[in-house]
Amino acid sequence: MKKKKRGLQEINAGSMADIAFLLLIFFLITTTMASEQGILNLLPPKLIGDPPIIKQKNIMKILVNKDDNLLVEGQWLQIDELADATVKFLTNKGADPESSDSPEKAVISLKNDRGTSYDRYIQVQNELRVAYNTVRNDESIKVFGVPFEDLNDEQQKYIKKVIPQKISEAEPASIGGDL
Repeated sequence: MKKKKRGLQEINAGSMADIAFLLLIFFLITTTMASEQGILNLLPPKLIGDPPIIKQKNIMKILVNKDDNLLVEGQWLQIDELADATVKFLTNKGADPESSDSPEKAVISLKNDRGTSYDRYIQVQNELRVAYNTVRNDESIKVFGVPFEDLNDEQQKYIKKVIPQKISEAEPASIGGDL
């Protein structure tokens, strides 16, 4: 008796392409894409005519050097002192003749060195935002008796008009470590 030779069995590969396609679709649908976060700032409207003339005392100059040191109005400050200095500048209302006349006229001028770290840049932006939020919140309580976040849209627009956020950013340049 002769034994029958068995041939190798083949794997049915007909559905392999379908399985691979389904897996591909599954991973495409379930994978989340990392989106970069940025700073949300609204650009001012296009200027028509001559630029407004701003008194030097209404401009708060902030310089950040390549070593991430802050020079604010000629004085070295730590990052945690920036919000308080900005609030004091915005709410001066002419009390100090060397500082701003009013929050409506106050402008924050920010200039960074090309070597300034991104982390320091974000910290400065956050401190300026805290200062504006503090001043707007105080004005909201004074005018409407409630915090800014509790106001309706129309009331918030009024407060933003009374206390506009004016931050002028110059193009980064090499301003040195010593400023």
